[in-house]
Amino acid sequence: MGKAKKTRKFAEVKRMMSLKDVKPPPMKKTKPEDEVRHIDKTPSALFFRYNTQLGPPYQVLIDTNFINFSIRNKIDLVKGMMDCLYAECTPCICDCVMAELEKLGQKYRVALKIAKDPRFTRLPCSHKGTYADDCICDLVKQHRCYIVATCDRDLRRRIRKIPGVPIMYIQSHRYSIERLPEATMGGAPRT
Repeated sequence: MGKAKKTRKFAEVKRMMSLKDVKPPPMKKTKPEDEVRHIDKTPSALFFRYNTQLGPPYQVLIDTNFINFSIRNKIDLVKGMMDCLYAECTPCICDCVMAELEKLGQKYRVALKIAKDPRFTRLPCSHKGTYADDCICDLVKQHRCYIVATCDRDLRRRIRKIPGVPIMYIQSHRYSIERLPEATMGGAPRT
């Protein structure tokens, strides 16, 4: 029998520090005085979390999938909104939502026909592209006088980050409202 070779165990070896291992002193970061921080101003219409600009007649900003789910659940848009809010409602549709409905093609022609109803207010868009979620978020940030009607979870999550904007969605074959103060809500169903 031969002699077994010893292998060196690297984990057990302690490393000794040398003079070259000393870290250089950290460099001080200089803040440029010209750099300006951008902080969004809080609107004066917000009283704590409640938006005082909201009141009858409500302006409801409608998303593409809200119209599709309303058709699927056989709910009339204007009548359903009035049943939910117990007040006069003005449905509003931005150009991006109309473009999205037109892109969807023949399958969603009923939704497009409903969106072209003369009772609906058309809101012009002043940006490039036709992504409706960004457009709705920008409109709501500029003017916090809208209730956003959507069934899209991602859009609802984005709008919840904007204070003072209520969200309308479909729950158990009827419209429900979220984050609308009780003083302005009347007898609307709560979630």
